[in-house]
Amino acid sequence: MEPIFSDHFQSRTPSSIRLAQIEFMKRTDGVQAVNTAIGNVSLPMHPAMVERMVSLGKEGSPFQKGVVKYSATVGMEEANQTFLHLIAASGFSTQGLYSQTTDGASHAMELAILGVCGPAGSEDRPLLVFDPTYSNYASMAKRTRRSLVAIERRLDEDGKFSMPSIEEIERVIQEKKPGALLAIPYDNPTGQFFSQKLLNELAALCVKYNLWVLSDEAYRELHYLPTGTSSIWGISETDVPGILGRRISIESASKVWNACGLRVGALITDNPEFHKRAVAENTANLCSNVLGQYVFGALLYESKAKLNTWFHQQREYYREMETLVASGLKREMPDLIVSKPDAAIYTVVDLRKMAGPEFDANDFVLYCAKKGAVSLNGVKTTLLMAPMDGFYSPPPGKPNPGKTAMRIAYVEPFYSMAEVPKLFAHLFRDYAV
Repeated sequence: MEPIFSDHFQSRTPSSIRLAQIEFMKRTDGVQAVNTAIGNVSLPMHPAMVERMVSLGKEGSPFQKGVVKYSATVGMEEANQTFLHLIAASGFSTQGLYSQTTDGASHAMELAILGVCGPAGSEDRPLLVFDPTYSNYASMAKRTRRSLVAIERRLDEDGKFSMPSIEEIERVIQEKKPGALLAIPYDNPTGQFFSQKLLNELAALCVKYNLWVLSDEAYRELHYLPTGTSSIWGISETDVPGILGRRISIESASKVWNACGLRVGALITDNPEFHKRAVAENTANLCSNVLGQYVFGALLYESKAKLNTWFHQQREYYREMETLVASGLKREMPDLIVSKPDAAIYTVVDLRKMAGPEFDANDFVLYCAKKGAVSLNGVKTTLLMAPMDGFYSPPPGKPNPGKTAMRIAYVEPFYSMAEVPKLFAHLFRDYAV
């Protein structure tokens, strides 16, 4: 007899953002890949962080003798103060905020969902999200036996994602009775930017119906509109009476600071009891990556002016790359639907207009990962992308709006990203034969 897996493991498949890479790694034909499937930034970290990393074993470092002990579960004081310092550098008050470091933003997601949503059942209190939403939220909900309720956004042919009205959101809240509403102000995967006005309106609904407000701010400061930075921490009690004590943000060193592999994130709240209980829940994990916390903590000593210079540099880099990739894709394939992001580091491409509504983006992604190859400067190369079906959670029996679409991340070096439009077009032609 074979040992029996749990129901959870029996139903588990790789996430959309890892699927292509997992399949590509099985190849033995020497083909290289431009990997835009996952937001694995290839830029160097902030110089202050690099300096700390290279001096880990030198005199003055707490690790110079090779001893790496646990930190407190809440995290190193320096790392937590750094997260608050960065929020302040964006122009928001950190008075009354509590920070807990986590193993990346994904770990913070898991703790947050455990803390504000009820277990699946008659009194569900699901997490209310706007589909498409970052695929890890569905994964964490499943892992923790919580559930999602989604309000759908669609990619129109002009490259813009729709946004539900406040009235529609309120109707869903009344019907589904969620425990929390998730906003991603610099949205992954759509690239939508949530203005401060919109965040205030969503927060007002949460106060009215006694919901937590959960805001994923991993991409804060990566916005490309002249409207300025928005944040859950920009909502005042004057703007939305009753908002204090129901806000939670998810923070990350991965994207703005180019430090994906450090696995350092944070769960920040203005509710001291939530903070206390989240730390208690996390004692089972002992603590987060101590070396990563220390490297990240170097930012605490950077002035707000210098940090804002860094924000500007990051924005300009991605603004130029978005123009390069999106315009190239439209030039190569005029009928391709290409999103134009106002924030974050992703473009969504949809082939429904070119290939019809029955086109299967998941199958095309797997073709590129398993078989696809284009001669690029004499090197056989393929393109890895994330199928968009994994970013949607449609009700049973309803079609998945992401079936014909893929997400492309701006994470490879410029010279590689410049080749993405030609790679995509050539691979699609080969696939369609």
